[in-house]
Amino acid sequence: MARFPGRYFLRNLVERRALTAQLVKRDFDARYKGSAAGWLWGVVNPLAMLASWTFVFKVCLKQSLPPGGLTQDYTLFLFCGYLPWLLFQETVSRSAGSLVDHSNLITRTMFPSEVVPVSIFLSSLIHHFIGIAVCIAMIVWVQGPLSPMIVLLPLYMFLVGLLGIGVGWMASSLHVYMRDTGQVLNVALQFWFWLTPVMIPEEVIPLRLRFLVSWNPMALIVRAYRQRLLSPAWPRWQELALLAVYTGTVFLVGGLFFRHLKRGFADVL
Repeated sequence: MARFPGRYFLRNLVERRALTAQLVKRDFDARYKGSAAGWLWGVVNPLAMLASWTFVFKVCLKQSLPPGGLTQDYTLFLFCGYLPWLLFQETVSRSAGSLVDHSNLITRTMFPSEVVPVSIFLSSLIHHFIGIAVCIAMIVWVQGPLSPMIVLLPLYMFLVGLLGIGVGWMASSLHVYMRDTGQVLNVALQFWFWLTPVMIPEEVIPLRLRFLVSWNPMALIVRAYRQRLLSPAWPRWQELALLAVYTGTVFLVGGLFFRHLKRGFADVL
């Protein structure tokens, strides 16, 4: 009987947690090797991007938020929505070329290559926690006490991980055979970003295009992040179930796709 791909990958990841931890540390250290500021750049870069987008959309384009929304502070609105997207984008884009970067390990040893995109997500998650801490401080400063629903935020981080790792498995395995995959992926992520209501509230999207939000798992995650950070309301369980189906399906399909293409990695690399 064929083994269930999701169970196969989850078991392997648990068994190789020590190796995954080493890869996470190696990836995190390599990103700031020789840098005087070190991990602080992981804070400075997102904040610089946030400041530039706030200037363009709020100051220059006069973007406003609808009355009665979660917040009337556009910077907070933008920050809460940008954080999950940044985690997803970083996981996927950096995963694309990760197998080629680790080709010396994959071709010479019985290296479990599926852990590489996972380690990239976990490394990116460290920066995400830093960003969340900054965002929480900003919320307390601007709006006062935090919503108790913030305790559910790790659940949505886990769903971002399922989605990012699933797409990362597909992109990284395909990139081994087709080296243009990374470039195509960057273009696809640009379109995906603008189809996700990070910069604008969902209410300004034309009704005939609202289906792009309901079919877009990252749009649901961005909405959920804003609600958990800025609102005391309980999540809509139907929406959470739909999001779990979306992300879980991508994770399993990505695992199956990776497992199929993995057989030829050593020959091509």
